[in-house]
Amino acid sequence: MDRMSQISQLAVTSPGKIVLIVMDGVGGLPHPETCKTELKTAKTPNLDKLAKGGICGMSEPLGAGLTPGSGPGHLGLFGYDPFAFVIGRGILEALGIDFPLEKGDIAARGNFCTIDEKGLITDRRAGRISTEVCTKLCEELSRINLQGVKALVSPVEGHRFLLVLRGTGLHPDLADSDPQQVGVAPKEVQALSREAEATAAIANIWLAKARSVLASHHPANMVVLRGFARLPQLPSMGELYKVNPVAIAAYPMYRGLARLVGMKVVDCGRSVEEQFDTLVKHYAEHDFLFLHIKKTDTAGEDGDFKRKVQAIEEVDAAMPQVMDLKPDVIVVTGDHSTPAVMKAHSWHPVPFLLHSPLCRPDEVTEFSERACSKGALGRFPAVDIIPLALAHAQKLTKYGA
Repeated sequence: MDRMSQISQLAVTSPGKIVLIVMDGVGGLPHPETCKTELKTAKTPNLDKLAKGGICGMSEPLGAGLTPGSGPGHLGLFGYDPFAFVIGRGILEALGIDFPLEKGDIAARGNFCTIDEKGLITDRRAGRISTEVCTKLCEELSRINLQGVKALVSPVEGHRFLLVLRGTGLHPDLADSDPQQVGVAPKEVQALSREAEATAAIANIWLAKARSVLASHHPANMVVLRGFARLPQLPSMGELYKVNPVAIAAYPMYRGLARLVGMKVVDCGRSVEEQFDTLVKHYAEHDFLFLHIKKTDTAGEDGDFKRKVQAIEEVDAAMPQVMDLKPDVIVVTGDHSTPAVMKAHSWHPVPFLLHSPLCRPDEVTEFSERACSKGALGRFPAVDIIPLALAHAQKLTKYGA
């Protein structure tokens, strides 16, 4: 029996409440001038108070040295082994915008990007074009015709869009066209199995036509694709853990992931304050509340150290709203690290705190990478977060006689 099944068999219904706050990409690295990370630089009296009264450590989303994408990073936080449940980014984007997927559809996440006269990528996000511009460009791409296959294009947000291939005999075993770096050309889509060779050819025809359509546009004069997938079936968190979960997330991909694991997804505003207000509004109805903050990750990917610090401070300023509710468990962590000095996701473990009246407080007195690395939990796999939270909320019964 696998670990998830074991935890599921021990799960029981209880009135205990769990709040999971995820600051996307919160882990960082020291700024070269100050030798302080974003968390260490930020003024976080409320998070420090929780750390002082709780138990801390460093979680590893995938394992030592492995850099996670946002999908695998969040699956681990929800207790799903990211290596056992592989979900393409395209499916998450489709679910996030409520796209009406049909059986057999192949979905891919698309990025508008900028290429130079040599065809090399100079900006993977096309200057972070607005959603309005993205929508207009998607309308143009929607006019692309493919023989025997429908190519459906929908805007997601900013420079991101969704491509869905609909037809017979399609297969999702496709490699990304996104090289995820600048200075190189977009890749051709490669088939990862013989069954997917025809689908790869179709995807490459669509990409070639998209390049022609976008040639006169700037900065969004090309696209790249990644995360080809079909809609999978996952056991829901409600079934597994006997909880009634809700997701407060503004960004479509995370709303999609929450739906995939059976969470109720509610509308919320864009600001940190509005998201915390939404959590308070729905607190009485649910015993597992997941709140996702995207701003920390976006600032890290942009290399904006100061803006990431500000985003962390915004979360800290809103924390009293949760603390005043006195939930049985408050967990604060991230799905991965996104150091501003790297402008990308990284393999570094993620600071973690759990506050509960039933925990054994350790010697940690602040929420930062260095402090959490000395916490009683040490370095541990992110899939252990859910059983830790369930136990402290008295939602797990005894194992064995």
